Amino acid sequence: MKRLVVVVFVLVALTALAADQLSVQVRQARLRGRPSYLGPATTEVAYGTRLTLLESRGPWRRLRAPDGSEGWLHESALTEKKLKLAAGENVDTSADSDELALAGKGFNEEVENAFKKDHGDIDYAWVDRMAAWKVSPEEAVRFLAAGDVKGGQR
Repeated sequence: MKRLVVVVFVLVALTALAADQLSVQVRQARLRGRPSYLGPATTEVAYGTRLTLLESRGPWRRLRAPDGSEGWLHESALTEKKLKLAAGENVDTSADSDELALAGKGFNEEVENAFKKDHGDIDYAWVDRMAAWKVSPEEAVRFLAAGDVKGGQR
């Protein structure tokens, strides 16, 4: 009986040590204070960073970064694979979190090109300009607060 207790204890300890690890598969991602794209950013993590899984809530994962900070990240920015950036490789060729979100909804370059072909009369100049705009997280929070927008748990 004593031997069984020791074996069970060792198995439980090994399971705790082998916590689930996930890698960031986008150039850069922001851990958020709640499971929502509108949640305040707590820290930024780069491509390949290994994060410890703490909790899952729908498509959102609560994670701990190597520096000890914690936050929520959408599953589309994560992979179970251990990623490494090879010498001479450029992270800029990987998808960012916005591109992954669109791909998850079925939107890709092929779909975009087919739509443009079928709707050639539409001027996409402003769409391209808007896509190039950069908004800091602080600016986005101020904009949402000014509009009294409340974030849900999507």
